[in-house]
Order: sequence, then structure tokens, then C-alpha cells
Amino acid sequence: MSLTPANPAPPPSGGAFASPGPRHGATILGVEGLTLGADERAFLRDADPWGFILFARNVADPAQLARLTADLREAVGRDAVVMVDQEGGRVQRLTAPHWTDWPAAMDSAADGARAVALRHRLMGQELRAVGIDADAAPCLDVADAETHPFLRNRCFGTDTDTVARMGRAAADGLMAAGVLPIVKHMPGHGRARVDSHHDLPVLDVALDALDARDFAPFRALADLPLGMTAHIRLTALDDRPATASPAAIALIRERIGFGGLLMSDDIGMNALSGTPAERAAAAIAAGCDLVLVCNLTRAEFAAVAEAAGPMSEAAAARATAALARRGPPDDADPAALRAELDALTRRA
Repeated sequence: MSLTPANPAPPPSGGAFASPGPRHGATILGVEGLTLGADERAFLRDADPWGFILFARNVADPAQLARLTADLREAVGRDAVVMVDQEGGRVQRLTAPHWTDWPAAMDSAADGARAVALRHRLMGQELRAVGIDADAAPCLDVADAETHPFLRNRCFGTDTDTVARMGRAAADGLMAAGVLPIVKHMPGHGRARVDSHHDLPVLDVALDALDARDFAPFRALADLPLGMTAHIRLTALDDRPATASPAAIALIRERIGFGGLLMSDDIGMNALSGTPAERAAAAIAAGCDLVLVCNLTRAEFAAVAEAAGPMSEAAAARATAALARRGPPDDADPAALRAELDALTRRA
């Protein structure tokens, strides 16, 4: 029972769904609740985001969630990506009793790479079953003793080799389940001493030191289709958060070598300054392909969608390449995978 990802394949078209193109909005948007009202459907049709992100406020049970993901795609008339933060530990939006409560990345890594791959294969199956086909994982940040608690156990480890190896196992498991992994937080958030939800972490570290440690896992997984920026400032580059820094985005593209579709972290986080629309415009101007917008008012969502504008031609090409890797799940037997995982964790 291999966890090797299925061969790249076009996403299921659903018949009436159009292929992605540059006129889709350069956004991934959150939605308000468990269902879509007529006014929210109309807003989403007009805003035409490239994809959607879901949170606990959108999740009740499998039947409701499957209806919501179908309704989101119907609202924009295509097989748009629907993503979620399902890392395990504190960061998982689908929880018991309807879904498995998975361990945090650092705890999962203690059981070895095969266990990490199995957990993410099974996690991906749970996501795909309700219409979610992208996961904001794996986290490739390298932790140290002083990494802020909001992030530390979400990292797979404290050395680059472990993080890269476990990150690859997690990504392979998700892709085998037909779920696109989103590597985060580029170019590396592990040295953060404050929570970027509230403050801007400042990394006063030489680029060579960052290159050897923080950038290394992202370089090792630079072939993956989707990535997310970090709201951190690298003093070796400039005085801007990486999400809004052309120099930082160039570093992600050139020094790390990431060629996939790059989204911002949530622009509602307080590490960024300015209005939501100003933050969105700055991220796009810096070179982000997409702006991630999670928890704002409808008016702010509308202002962000207008500020972000349509996807650029280059972003649309990267989006098409990413979607081409959204293949069907493999034919592994979930019961057998879970039995193997149980055996591994009993031995551990």
C-alpha cells in the first residue's frame, strides 16, 4: 500500500465548470457561516475568487460541509479549490466526533516519517470526502527553543533534515488522497518570537544563516504546487513584512526556487499595517499570486477583492499547473492504512 502520490491529472471538471483563467479574482476568500445565503452567493459570483478557505464557523457535520463546498463551487460556476487549515493539534477545523483529532506536527514526527505519511493520507481522505481539496499544511518552519508557542509544536522539528523529511511525508500523504498541500510559512517563520496574528516578528539574522536553516526545508520541497508567505520582516532585506516585500518574494522565487502558486498568509492578521485593501494591494504588488482573506466584514472582503484585482497571466499559469496536480485519490484501503498506523504508534 504505497503513499506515492497519484500521477498528475487534470481536476474533475464537473461538466459545466470552466478552466481557470487570468480573470478569476486574485483572492482566496472565507465565507460567513454554515450555508450560503442568496446575497453571499451573489457577492461570490461577482468577486469570483480563485478559491475558498473554511473555518470552524463553517463546519457542523459531514453532510452540511459537503453541501457547503458544493454550493461554493456552484456559486462561481467551476471546480474551485476549497482549502482548510487541518494541521493537527491546536490547528484543525474538522474535529471529533465527526472527524479524527490528529496530533500536532511535532508529536506526529516523533512516530517517524511513515506515520506522518499515513496520518496525512487519512486526513486527506476525510477532507476530500466533504469536498475539501487543499490543506494549509505542511508547516516547514524550523523550530528552536525560543519559537513562539503559537507556532512551536506546529513545526515538525528543530533541524532542517527532520522538517524536510517529515514535510515531504506529509505532502505525499495528502497528495495520495487527492488533496493539494500548501507549504508554509515562506521563507521561514521558526525564529519568530512574537505571534504574527498580533505583532510583526522581526528577524535580525544574516541571509546566509537563514539560508542554511530557515530556507532549507522550503528549498527541499520547492517542487510542490502551492505555498503561503510568512508575515515576518527580514532586516537583511528591507523594512517590510515578507508578504508585502518584493525582495522577499524574489528570494522565495530565486534563492529558494519555489515555482508554484504563492498566496499570502491571512491579510487580516495584525502583523500587517494599513487597511485590508491596502494590505491586499501591497501583497499583489510585491509578487504574491493570491491574497488570502479569512475573517473580515463583507464590505472589507469586497474592498480586498477590488484591490487585489484579477490574477496576473503568470499567476494564472501557475494556478493551472497547480490544479493539474489535483488528481483523484489513490486506491489504498483506508482501513488497512489506519491499521498500519495503529501498529506503528503502538510500537512507538
